[in-house]
Amino acid sequence: MPNTKDVNVEAKLRALYDLQLIDSRIDEIRNVRGELPLEIEDLEDEIVGLNKRLSNLNDDIAHFNSEISGKKIVIEEAKELIKKYGEQQKNVRNNREFNSIAKEIEYQELEIELAEKRIREFKAKIEQKNEVIAMTEEKAAKKKDLLKHKSDELKDILEDTQKEEEILKSKSEEFSALIDDHLLNAYNRIRSTVKNGLAVVSIERGASGGSFFTIPPQRQVEIASRKKIITDEHSGRILVDGALAEEEKLKIEQLLA
Repeated sequence: MPNTKDVNVEAKLRALYDLQLIDSRIDEIRNVRGELPLEIEDLEDEIVGLNKRLSNLNDDIAHFNSEISGKKIVIEEAKELIKKYGEQQKNVRNNREFNSIAKEIEYQELEIELAEKRIREFKAKIEQKNEVIAMTEEKAAKKKDLLKHKSDELKDILEDTQKEEEILKSKSEEFSALIDDHLLNAYNRIRSTVKNGLAVVSIERGASGGSFFTIPPQRQVEIASRKKIITDEHSGRILVDGALAEEEKLKIEQLLA
């Protein structure tokens, strides 16, 4: 019968492998979601940006229309002055007064020409802005359609997996509590640096799962004895024997069934 120390090491190995099985299943679920949450966030940001651009474009058009209204007032005022000066010209007493009024009329006519030119420029700018608005609205509509599609896709995935993920996360916390902080930190560190998040792997056909480097027979006997935590010298992963792995896989499957 193994002593207390041996049992403790084996219990730690089992808890570590159980935690790995649960965390790997969580990884699988999150891989199904893939980049969808980030894609949705990016689309939402893009739509906010496009709406802001549309708001700015409409503000520009409102400003140009205001300027056009102002120039039309200038034109009407200039026409009134021309009419007034025309009446005054009929009653002048000398050429000097006539020429003075004529210059005023000429100035007002130039004001009208300038205002009409500015109105044409503002209308051209409004036309350009409307073209940009049309393209931006079309782009925003496509982004909104894509956002709805991806949001619906994510919703369907979440409906299928959210409950399972919540149970798995609860079990992950539960099994983490069974492992001392030093070992748990090592597990998390290895998991964050190795491919597929596999920090604990079993011996498969004489090789370390995940790295496939052959493990010497004597080393395999040590691992199977479950008397100490042994890591793969090539990948740094924690190793467990195949029999323990199969037992824990069955246990976790029954636990989550």
